[in-house]
Amino acid sequence: MGHLAAGDLGAGGFTATAVSIDHFDAVLARTMPAGSLEKITFRLSILHAFTRDRAASHRPVAVINSPRGLEIAIDKFATLAHVRRLGYRVPETIVVQSRPEAIAAFERLGGDCVVKPLFGGEGRGVMRIQDPQLAWYTFSTLQQLDAVFYIQAFVPPGGRDTRLLVIGDHVIAARRENLGDFRTNHSHGATTTRIEPSSQQIAMAKQITATMGLTFASVDLIDCDDGEPRVLEVNAVPGWKGLQQVCSENIATLVMQTLMDACKDAPTESTTESNIKRNLPTPAPHEATS
Repeated sequence: MGHLAAGDLGAGGFTATAVSIDHFDAVLARTMPAGSLEKITFRLSILHAFTRDRAASHRPVAVINSPRGLEIAIDKFATLAHVRRLGYRVPETIVVQSRPEAIAAFERLGGDCVVKPLFGGEGRGVMRIQDPQLAWYTFSTLQQLDAVFYIQAFVPPGGRDTRLLVIGDHVIAARRENLGDFRTNHSHGATTTRIEPSSQQIAMAKQITATMGLTFASVDLIDCDDGEPRVLEVNAVPGWKGLQQVCSENIATLVMQTLMDACKDAPTESTTESNIKRNLPTPAPHEATS
């Protein structure tokens, strides 16, 4: 909730239920609920104002993840565009704004695609479309809702991926499989198996998250029958229920320790954005697929 007292346009006026947010030593963003563009923009604006006001008063605060990092990761299109610029392969994706364009995209992708909301997670609102009539009805509904059409080629076999969970300097990896659904979310019945990440996977996960300004995030790699896995998504508010069941480390403890470590040397927002630009690496030697 945001509250502005008379003459107060600073972070001190933004309050949570119990205490003023200005009293916090650190902020851990654990969700970004669905909502209108205005609501999402407002929530991010609170974090931006909070970090700027604290920096201006020489009391920098640790915010995980940074507002700028959240802005990129919340937007699936912006995220994949960023990953592709780094040189990693992603599923062929087409984003349009009208039903005729969406139908053309469906046909271009071979009549087998996955439609997703631009914002959102945990597999909500995600559907695989193989039937032209279903595509027409789906795109008609999205057009009535004035939604953006985020259309992605289905990558066979489906239902199998690798999640790389980045927590500060730690990278925990797991294989996820779902025999009854192409989605690999724990909430949709996927099973999780702990694995040891390769050095290449660790480097990739850290590169992607660091250049996005993310300290705690997951990078999902979808299996591909005709080649190396593709980066499917980067989640800035990842869940870990399935992974914790097969992981000896206490993930919540690692997250809180990372947050406390960040408090010791909390950067200003401008410093965070400068670090993102400075850490942009030379693109990896992979042929990117858009």
